[in-house]
Amino acid sequence: QDFITETILGTGLSPYGILLLMMFILVFLGMFLDWVGILLLTVPIFIPIIQSLNFDGLFGLPGVDSSVVVLWFGVIYLVNMQMSFLTPPFGYALFYLRGVCPPEISMATIFRSALIFLAIQALAVFLCVVFPSIITWLPQAVYG
Repeated sequence: QDFITETILGTGLSPYGILLLMMFILVFLGMFLDWVGILLLTVPIFIPIIQSLNFDGLFGLPGVDSSVVVLWFGVIYLVNMQMSFLTPPFGYALFYLRGVCPPEISMATIFRSALIFLAIQALAVFLCVVFPSIITWLPQAVYG
């Protein structure tokens, strides 16, 4: 774990670059593994890395407060995991959908149809990274 943490932190990437690298790793793993396996593999490695980084904000916008950075990352992590369920070759959600579709609808059609939903979710993740208050305002309002 320490080796991987030091390797990721030693890449010379900015905090947001490291976050992007983590998201790509999650999407890649989501193509081949179940979410439980990904959770058990990545969370013990990613959380200490996220806690050690300072997310000051992009494009001059407010960043993420260190008290809620794990919550912010957790929401982004989970949306990213859901995106991975729609990615071929093992898009679990797409195979579930295939089970309830009429026989004349092919898997290729289902995969192509899922692309717009992937794009929408990618946009949502981008907005949550650029505007972290989308995720953090309610918990901060409720719990102070």
